[in-house]
Amino acid sequence: MTSAYVWWVIAGMTLVTAVTRAFFLIGGERAVLPERVQRALRYAPAAALMAVVLPNVLQTSHGISFAPANHAFYATLAGLAWFLLRRGMLGTIVVGMLVFTLLRLVG
Repeated sequence: MTSAYVWWVIAGMTLVTAVTRAFFLIGGERAVLPERVQRALRYAPAAALMAVVLPNVLQTSHGISFAPANHAFYATLAGLAWFLLRRGMLGTIVVGMLVFTLLRLVG
């Protein structure tokens, strides 16, 4: 792979990223999404977060694991429970990390 090829790939990826992110800005007020699409897009951040976080939490060196030795999974559940009860992001992080640390120290 030549350095010119790498630079062309970087330039192409930059262009594609800029166009896709600026799509709604370029159209101005004329580009209005239907109400149904707007409602569906409200769930996109949560779905993307689950797609990124869940595989990392469940994946161990032995495959997918729900075993007690999978500390990350149970710390994530504790953080999720805290968030559902209190709706506080800082508390969610603190509870998740505390549970993770305690499980690692105990187990």
